[in-house]
Amino acid sequence: MQFTHDHQQIQDTLKRYIDEHINPYVDEWEAAEIFPAHKVFKGLGDLGLLGLTKPTEYGGMGLDYTYAVAMAETLGHIECGAVPMAIGVQTDMCSPALARHGSDELRRQFLAPSISGDMVGCIGVSEPGAGSDVASIKTVARKDGDDYLITGQKMWITNSLQADWMCMLVNTGDGPAHKNKSLVMVPLRDGPGGKLTPGVEVAQKIRKIGMHASDTGLLYFDNVRVPQRYRIGAEGAGFVYQMQQFQEERLWAAASCLQSLNNCINWTIAWTQERKVFGASLSDQQWIQFKLVELKTEVEALRALTYRAVDLYVQGQDVLELASMCKLKAGRLNRQVPDTCLQFWGGMGFTLDNKVSRMYRDGRLASIGGGADEVMMGIIAKIMGIAKRPVAH
Repeated sequence: MQFTHDHQQIQDTLKRYIDEHINPYVDEWEAAEIFPAHKVFKGLGDLGLLGLTKPTEYGGMGLDYTYAVAMAETLGHIECGAVPMAIGVQTDMCSPALARHGSDELRRQFLAPSISGDMVGCIGVSEPGAGSDVASIKTVARKDGDDYLITGQKMWITNSLQADWMCMLVNTGDGPAHKNKSLVMVPLRDGPGGKLTPGVEVAQKIRKIGMHASDTGLLYFDNVRVPQRYRIGAEGAGFVYQMQQFQEERLWAAASCLQSLNNCINWTIAWTQERKVFGASLSDQQWIQFKLVELKTEVEALRALTYRAVDLYVQGQDVLELASMCKLKAGRLNRQVPDTCLQFWGGMGFTLDNKVSRMYRDGRLASIGGGADEVMMGIIAKIMGIAKRPVAH
């Protein structure tokens, strides 16, 4: 995969927006444990950056997935993990199934204003008792005339305190766990930034060890009435649709950390060159040189793996194995790189406002969210033919 002039123009536009409208406020948003999603997304929408791969008839640019990767990489310039994650939820996690399988009505009502930045979306899969084990979700949508009545809970939901809608995975039948689920568009508010829909309760804002600027919530749904026509695609096909969304989410997760990991290494190089210990710079220590070289090599290996997976994905091939490998490797490096670099910062690395320590806290989520490392290894083992039992994707 190679970035063309068009890719680079998009990256340059996004980088300018980050430098002017995001990074100057990151520390403030981290301290507040929330960022103004509608304001930030509107700015990105005005630049055409929220619908790069989405259909042109709904305001998107209709480009291939390489452009999503170019954007994901550039988001790594943001000096925290929370804001890039929130943007990625909007572009690559809660909207792919809507864009691919949603009716014209749904796409005009939810996708178009999300591409323009007028609405904030979220993805509702995880529950208090069901994270990586997607098939075990308990939330149900019971038919009542032409409507669904939705009852249940969704937890660890990024953007949920500000979101206007949720692409929710629910049980719509009593059949096998992989065939009884549907994706349903659930309006969370009566309009952008408006009052909560009757039956929707934001039960708790979840405080986390990292990703502080990301609003993460536990939501309750008590007989929330949603028209059945708000279902995405066929009833019972939700599990399959969500697995497709996960594939893009995992590629995005790998691409989005490439720049930030390199930033972490480069910040540490600059620090070790300035820091004097026992009469010499830290960077004069061969052990430190070699460790930073190893880290840089690992990041470039992840880049090559990710680019290869994206190339095949754009060609229409099944990249489940490679996407899972990308996600697994990205999760590991998001732990390894900041941890190793933090050691070289000494006491300064243990301070709260250090950008490397922020990466250390934020990056830990990469091995958990979107399918834990162990789930990725289970998928890969199944594809390799060595798993003893089927593993959910």
